[in-house]
Amino acid sequence: QVQLVESGGGLVQAGGSLRLSCAASGSIFSINALGWYRQAPGKQRELVAAITRCGSTNYADSVKGRFTISRDNAKNTAYLRMNSLKPEDTAVYYCNAETYYGGVQGSYWGQGTQVTVAS
Repeated sequence: QVQLVESGGGLVQAGGSLRLSCAASGSIFSINALGWYRQAPGKQRELVAAITRCGSTNYADSVKGRFTISRDNAKNTAYLRMNSLKPEDTAVYYCNAETYYGGVQGSYWGQGTQVTVAS
């Protein structure tokens, strides 16, 4: 089992910045990748960015060049730095952990943190 706790959301003006944090606990040795997803009202949840254990990253086209994902393995924490925020970035942001241990894959979610970008 992996527990994820997000923090850092809030209200920001367009063009501003925020940094989200995702603290992992539990069976952290089983985590292969950490990712950030978001879900806006009336829309499906979508991948924003992901980072593997070895540091490889992947971004949605809509955030490339503006968002940066990173992880501090010593602190078991992943971060999402969001710059040049736009109103369309408004959503609930969720942290996700993809795990693999003993031949079993798993997927865990945090509770989400609201990001609101005012125009």
